[in-house]
Amino acid sequence: MTYEQQLQQLETLIKQLENGDLSLDQTLAAYEQGVALIRACQQQLEQAEQRIQLLAHDANGEETLVPFADPGDGQP
Repeated sequence: MTYEQQLQQLETLIKQLENGDLSLDQTLAAYEQGVALIRACQQQLEQAEQRIQLLAHDANGEETLVPFADPGDGQP
């Protein structure tokens, strides 16, 4: 599941919890699922950060500034 899909699912769970229409068991299950989704999202963000850090080092292992290219601007 992608990061965006996980966020969407988390938003859906939050709306269900805010409505207050769930039973206690359903509320606990939704809460547990939400916690799992948050952890999965955090893990994906940490992995993305690690990839960015690897890409931001030059051949000598020194940190270097890498210009951000917006995928929508047509620039490489």
